[in-house]
Amino acid sequence: MSLSARKLLLQINGIALILASTVAFFALDILGIFFGKGPARFIFEGQEFVGIGFFEAHGLAFILGVLLFRAEPKRSWHIVAVAIHALLGTANILMWGIFIAVNSLPMGYGTTAMHWIFVFFQLLAVFHSTKED
Repeated sequence: MSLSARKLLLQINGIALILASTVAFFALDILGIFFGKGPARFIFEGQEFVGIGFFEAHGLAFILGVLLFRAEPKRSWHIVAVAIHALLGTANILMWGIFIAVNSLPMGYGTTAMHWIFVFFQLLAVFHSTKED
């Protein structure tokens, strides 16, 4: 995989994380926690404090997306991207009931698939880069 392809992969990866986290942050977190609206309102109703995990996770995913978008195509950044998506993809699978509870299975399928597709491509980038990268 060429250096320019690896840079493009990191940028696409960053954009995907930025977009997915922004949509989730506003559609689930802000609407559900503060306004009792949106798909997650049933989870937060009467116990808005449980929203801290959602708020933090989607905020951190946004920050990580910005970092990946700006990252140099070095092997270490591809390893970081693998770790990010393996964590988020695994969390989606382990907590699958959340997608059922908020009636958002398509979002669950889409984001989980996205995470594991990025794991695959970022691993390819790791194996096609030199240790000096």
